[in-house]
Amino acid sequence: MSAEIRCDWCGSDPLYRKYHDEEWGKPVYDDKVLFEFLILEGAQAGLSWITILRRRENYRRAFADFQVEKVAAFDERDVERLMNDEGIIRNRLKVLGAIRNAQLFIGLQKEFGSFSNYIWGFMPDGKPLLNPVKSMADVPARTEISDAISKDMKKRGFKFFGTTICYAHMQATGMVNDHRLDCIAR
Repeated sequence: MSAEIRCDWCGSDPLYRKYHDEEWGKPVYDDKVLFEFLILEGAQAGLSWITILRRRENYRRAFADFQVEKVAAFDERDVERLMNDEGIIRNRLKVLGAIRNAQLFIGLQKEFGSFSNYIWGFMPDGKPLLNPVKSMADVPARTEISDAISKDMKKRGFKFFGTTICYAHMQATGMVNDHRLDCIAR
């Protein structure tokens, strides 16, 4: 019996493997999940993904189960509550950015019918890209599409969503599938 082959980045950590096997690279069209990853990817800026993944449930609790309308309405009391929450990354700019991004996310939902319509609209034919990844060296940190999405979102005022974070968001939500060709989750 051959060993199960996975993408190198998930290592042997059970939480990382579960995320890799069940979520990463799987297309997401649900606005609530897309918003969750927007919050989590913004929190991850400058940190490792496993750091955020281990705090995911804390983020879910702290950010109103990722209900965008509730997060968009957070006020200064909520900011202070979050700044005192040891279960999340307590960075004021990231916390304020998450609230602002929630407000802008709602604006995109109104403009495009859903955030999903907006972000998937950047994809050729609105479909995920299946990249021919032989090794993790083949995986880019950014692409022309992530550049375009990031540029448009920055122009609209989004925070912590540069092209590299955008590409990570695209991977997390299956807009691109960067699993190795021999990976069990491909």
